[in-house]
Amino acid sequence: MVFVGMYIRLSIKETPEFTAVKQRNAETRIPFVDMMRRYPGNILKGMGARYIDGVFFNVFGVFSISYLTQTVKISRTEALTGVMAAAIVMCFFIPFFGHLSDRIGRTRVYFWGSLITACSAFPAFWLMLNGGGNVMLLWLAIIVPFGVFYAAVYGPEAALFCELFDAKVRYTGISFVYQFSGIFASGITPIIATALLKSGEGKPWQICAYVMFAGLVSAVSAALIGRLSGTGEVREASGVAAAPARPMR
Repeated sequence: MVFVGMYIRLSIKETPEFTAVKQRNAETRIPFVDMMRRYPGNILKGMGARYIDGVFFNVFGVFSISYLTQTVKISRTEALTGVMAAAIVMCFFIPFFGHLSDRIGRTRVYFWGSLITACSAFPAFWLMLNGGGNVMLLWLAIIVPFGVFYAAVYGPEAALFCELFDAKVRYTGISFVYQFSGIFASGITPIIATALLKSGEGKPWQICAYVMFAGLVSAVSAALIGRLSGTGEVREASGVAAAPARPMR
């Protein structure tokens, strides 16, 4: 990974926006302060959009392993194999949905991806609960929602966040939105899921409802970002405007 990172850093040129900022010596001395002062609303929209990403990943990539082994009673190896297979499938669908977002608009893909991904938790956990221990069905319940639907969120996410900030604070903005939102979107999700499973007397439906709530928050946030892109509110301080995503209709 170190060598791959070095190759990317040394071989790929900066975008025209960043290059223009450097040529004009227009860098921000303290990007974090500038970001907080100029883009508080965009930060909230980005963190809201990130919600389903963190929640769904941790429910299906982390919590599902303990659920399958302790509640459904399959072996840990079988549970891990299902998650691993979903990750492999995801490798193909992430670029697919990223390309699709280039064609029809990032906010549109992210909006529908958030809703479909969230809704898929219900049939997935139903299949886990009623699959009769059939390993192939249990793998299917992980691979389709996690390997395919979740990629509709993760694929366009980075580019979506890029459109929230101008070049002077873009790196700081993306990093803050992604990492800080991880506190509530990712870090505490397995704890919440465990508590909801106990509250639901071993049934997963409260967990699915929580995932659905996260999906609705992210879909609304994506729609708001789409309105922002449509109005062209974010402008490059360098004088080079970023190409806006197509607004949601």
